[in-house]
Amino acid sequence: MALDSKIPEGSISDKWTNYKDHINLVNPANKRNLDVIIVGTGLAGGSAAATLAELGYNVKAFCFQDSPRRAHSIAAQGGINAAKNYQGDGDSTFRLFYDTVKGGDYRAREANVHRLAEVSGNIIDQCVAQGVPLAREYGGLLDNRSFGGTLVSRTFYAKGQTGQQLLLGAYSAMNRQIGRGKIKMHNRHEMLDLVVVDGKARGIIARNLVTGEIERHSAHAVVIASGGYGNVFFLSTNAMGSNATAAWKIHKKGAFFANPCYTQIHPTCIPVSGDHQSKLTLMSESLRNDGRIWVPAKLEDAKAIREGKKKPTDLYEAERDYYLERRYPAFGNLVPRDVASRAAKERCDAGFGVNKTGEAVYLDFAAAIQRYGKEQVYVKGLDANDAELVIKLGTAVVANKYGNLFQMYDKIVDENPYKTPMMIYPAVHYTMGGTWVDYNLQTTIPGCFSIGESNFSDHGANRLGASALMQGLADGYFVLPYTIGDYLAPDIKMGTISTDLPEFIAAEKAVKDQIEKFINNKGTHSVDYFHKKLGKIMWDKVGMARNEKGLNEAIVEIAALREEFYKDVKVPGTDKGFNQELEKATRVADFLELGELFAKDALHRNESCGGHFREEYATEEGEAQRDDENFAYVAAWEYKGKPSDAVLHKEALVFDNVKLVQRSYK
Repeated sequence: MALDSKIPEGSISDKWTNYKDHINLVNPANKRNLDVIIVGTGLAGGSAAATLAELGYNVKAFCFQDSPRRAHSIAAQGGINAAKNYQGDGDSTFRLFYDTVKGGDYRAREANVHRLAEVSGNIIDQCVAQGVPLAREYGGLLDNRSFGGTLVSRTFYAKGQTGQQLLLGAYSAMNRQIGRGKIKMHNRHEMLDLVVVDGKARGIIARNLVTGEIERHSAHAVVIASGGYGNVFFLSTNAMGSNATAAWKIHKKGAFFANPCYTQIHPTCIPVSGDHQSKLTLMSESLRNDGRIWVPAKLEDAKAIREGKKKPTDLYEAERDYYLERRYPAFGNLVPRDVASRAAKERCDAGFGVNKTGEAVYLDFAAAIQRYGKEQVYVKGLDANDAELVIKLGTAVVANKYGNLFQMYDKIVDENPYKTPMMIYPAVHYTMGGTWVDYNLQTTIPGCFSIGESNFSDHGANRLGASALMQGLADGYFVLPYTIGDYLAPDIKMGTISTDLPEFIAAEKAVKDQIEKFINNKGTHSVDYFHKKLGKIMWDKVGMARNEKGLNEAIVEIAALREEFYKDVKVPGTDKGFNQELEKATRVADFLELGELFAKDALHRNESCGGHFREEYATEEGEAQRDDENFAYVAAWEYKGKPSDAVLHKEALVFDNVKLVQRSYK
């Protein structure tokens, strides 16, 4: 089938306005006759559920956590972008649009990104009205800080807890609708299949994770808001429960999967400490506003630090290599995440790593503490020569901005980051790829929508920091409520959809058959055994740097591992009641298919762009080298029975409003 992105005609600044002016609307009296299922209750799903219910639709919301407020959006730390130009530093809707397209290395759809920039300011107004405690300046105005890939301050924040506070805003709006009976909340339920009736998404099959019961749920439309697939790597900054099952199940029912190889490696994470770990911890990118990243300038100093013979505080300024400031003077420590991550890997691969494994660099706040301290003693009229006072006051300023992040680091690493530089290293974080959607956020299955991180649409090959929260809330509060109404308008007289249709019966049987197979399998290895093996293949051969040989090996190895998994996995317990090993088994089964498609996508894309770095396609300076002539398209894969048989469909990317140039942050 040919991909139709359904982008409206007209100039880019008028597309969204003209679209809203001419779509079909559902009047309030008819909305109460329409049901919408939303899978996932993070920022995208939570905001969508609250908004659609407020409009009058009957919403059925599903999350596998015990409460919507435990969605992984809660873990987002640093901030949310919006083109408000509160700092008066030249920001605008167009500049946010341009930075996002450039940051994604010119692999995003222009129309979607411009719409995102247009509604960004509305998000802040909405959240303030909800009481979200965004940081404010001394005079009471909302504060901003900078993030990587931009030259303006447009990031709104709540210390290092921005995701939590924004999620609580959406959660409170959801609770109001739950109290009104407009949202029926299904906690501790996991979607295990999509039901398609006469070519349209009409419901889901879900498992009650407490009782084990398999349930049928119908609706006039289904919205997937289940987040990303970073846990295909096993170790990532995602919550351990984060998974790709909802998105993968709709892929297997006909939704194309786009750009799976576009996965973001975040540069500021606490390094791996050993094989015992089940996840990694993010240190917000906001820390790069004030922290300076460095390694020892001499190999002998790096070796001495690794062996415990020297401390980072023993090295003078001249003995340190602030390599991001040296390589990228215009942006310094605030280069985009893909650039910062590869630079850290390059330094560590060259032998300059500073922890015992040699895979860590320093993030140092000594200069910021001094700078803020001197400013404070001047403001307060105190003694600028009192070194202890300067450090005390500077530390207080840094603690006010990033206190919870420093506390997290201290508890995990057992080092005081105010006195000793943090150690950081890149880790898998966010997935720019996901289900393909058109301008309406609808997948290739009519009636099945995908929002937030679960779709591919806004970030191209690399997401700029603080843009995930922006996309999730834009989709949920301000985009989907329009586009889904346009789709639902013809269904107002349809009535409730029966769950006794043959399609529901068949989907339920398929789910039960898979569960029964896992429970009755007489294997010898745990689910985690296979998940860890998959993660190692992915990190070693499909990780920060990829090449043709490694990708071909990964495809073969993942296929073999998947076959071994079905033969030798052991799932203890029963399918009746609470069984976390069974939960993990269904999720890892999907990861084992997604991982192969991921590698296949990376292999076919013979270029480097954003988070997709092929070693064969790099500049002399080691930067990503795009091939716009041959690869300026979205790679959308159609399921054909197994990953190796997936069929590639291409959506050509048209750039009428930005000039295609090789990215530079120097």
